[in-house]
Amino acid sequence: MTPHTSVAGIDPRVILISRVGVDDLRPALGCFNDSDAVTPNLDSLARASTIFTRSYSQQALCAPSRNSFLTSRRPDSLYLYDTHSYWRVTAGNYTTIPQHLKNHGYTTASFGKIFHPGIASNYNDDSPWSWSEPPFHPSTLKYKNAKVCLDDSGALGKNLVCPVDPELQPEGTLPDLQTTDAASKYLNTYNNSSPFFIAVGYHKPHIPLKFPREFLKFHNLDKISHPHPKLWPEKVSFVSWNPWTDLRERDDVEKLNLTFPFQPMPENFAQVIRQHYFAAVTYIDRQIGELIQTLKSLRLMENTIIVVVGDHGWSLGEHSEWAKYSNFEKSVRVPLIIYDPDLSHRADNRENAGSFVRDDLVELVDIFPTLNDLVALPKMPACKKVDFSPLCTEGRSLAPLLYSQERVEHWRTAAFSQYPRPNDFPQTNSDQPRLRDVKFMGYTARTDKLRFTWWIRFQDLTPNWNTTEGEELYDHTIDPAEEFNLAYRPEFKNVKDSLKDLIKRQFSR
Repeated sequence: MTPHTSVAGIDPRVILISRVGVDDLRPALGCFNDSDAVTPNLDSLARASTIFTRSYSQQALCAPSRNSFLTSRRPDSLYLYDTHSYWRVTAGNYTTIPQHLKNHGYTTASFGKIFHPGIASNYNDDSPWSWSEPPFHPSTLKYKNAKVCLDDSGALGKNLVCPVDPELQPEGTLPDLQTTDAASKYLNTYNNSSPFFIAVGYHKPHIPLKFPREFLKFHNLDKISHPHPKLWPEKVSFVSWNPWTDLRERDDVEKLNLTFPFQPMPENFAQVIRQHYFAAVTYIDRQIGELIQTLKSLRLMENTIIVVVGDHGWSLGEHSEWAKYSNFEKSVRVPLIIYDPDLSHRADNRENAGSFVRDDLVELVDIFPTLNDLVALPKMPACKKVDFSPLCTEGRSLAPLLYSQERVEHWRTAAFSQYPRPNDFPQTNSDQPRLRDVKFMGYTARTDKLRFTWWIRFQDLTPNWNTTEGEELYDHTIDPAEEFNLAYRPEFKNVKDSLKDLIKRQFSR
């Protein structure tokens, strides 16, 4: 079967594409076998979809990740590793997914967080290049850092954990509730006369963990699992450490008086954070469920492609780390679910999504060429080593994986990610160094069985391959939690050298 030839009377020119992005979402979903997850709507969607269990972000920070997968170019190609630069100014006039579809006759609309706000998207969500009309942003987003979180004493603060009663919040609602409502109203205007692309981006479970308190009932604190491993791996350089500065700036965390940068989160509060993260994911699952219900009520599911993706992962106390900002599996691995109506019939004879789970190594730069192929647009050219052309891809279309249950020959050897640091010892800006402050880069390659991370000096936006500030090697066949660093064992020298060559071939300019 070829992508979206006429199936059941569907005209390939009137395909609605919905892309649902979720901020800071690790694979904390039931369909990804997370025992703490309560995500019935996404689990139901997954049963009619293809889910990719080993999908990786190119950098575990919002703006660089979104810039990367929306243009299908890696952070090293964009020279963007922070939230303070706009790619069209500092890198090149590169085409985005919505812009590409708009150029081919689609009406494109944005709701919530798609591009990173602020200067990273030119303060206008890349309008008018990417969107046919002004993007929608929820009006209550301006209260993101307001002192609206009620603590046990009855005081209001700027807290990390923040279950609320929406009707008592400013304007009587929350940002993601507004986004769902606006997107659903827009869908109701669809007149079936032209194709359109609707991108919906949710802010939770990004901190603060602010959501309707009713969702805590799905997550009993006593039943929340504990992080594993809890301890920092031995013989891992301090350059790798993420000091979770943004959490420390929250009132409830600040009151703990934790010594910077290594004192661990108290175990009882750590469990509260984990509980609230999973409750926030359940809240977003409800929002996505409402969008799907709108599509069903309008009878649009039979000609709708849905992509659900997280922009990067989030550590929940594993290795004593929190948030993203690292190269560990928990920070770079993300959920990726692709629903294609041409393939949804495959779910008729199965009870779960197991038959259509792909464990191939995939990357978020693959999303652009995949959508391009699913709507039968001309093949995207592969980017050259240094490529300033407006449209090319550094990823690979996932269409062969979607349309075949068999192993695809000559698929990629590794998935690659990276993270910058300003110093070889944790500082308050280690999580989010400005471009001018980046002095070290951690490149990581995830192969079928291994993860190798190589920290090197980074000067004038150029990697110095002759330096080594730290090395990490984890064998996922016996150590999926990345607990034991094997990089300094002499018997792994040849393996390590081979992986260094792999990284150099990928990232050398």
